[in-house]
Amino acid sequence: MVKRTASARWEGSLKDGKGVVSTERQALSDNPYNFSGRFEDGTAGTNPEELIGAAHAACFSMAFSAELGKLDITPASVATTATVDFQKTDAGMAVVGIHLETTVTALGADKAAIEAASQAAKAGCPISRLLSPGTAITLAVHIAA
Repeated sequence: MVKRTASARWEGSLKDGKGVVSTERQALSDNPYNFSGRFEDGTAGTNPEELIGAAHAACFSMAFSAELGKLDITPASVATTATVDFQKTDAGMAVVGIHLETTVTALGADKAAIEAASQAAKAGCPISRLLSPGTAITLAVHIAA
């Protein structure tokens, strides 16, 4: 069984406080986060929603590559951006949707096969499964020549 760990430390009040987030393998090492960086634009550091987006984009890209491999298609690249929709709801702030936008370069591959693989990856990637069914996940696929 594989286990991964990350940690966060927060100091102070919600609006005036600050925190740091780190990962076990040092991809993030005391990376700052704060209220304004989470709820406003323009502040340095990260936020939980951005980290979820990064995790989802990475997971989907790997899952897409795996699904293409099942069809004997080896992509030269899969580049994915995840846009996280973080909104105020009746229950409070929530991630209500994530839009994945991916560009795959797989010369000579059948467009229908690529589309099918992308949908299988969207449904099957572990982060998509974690977020479903409460979060709407949409996908746009671009095929590079």
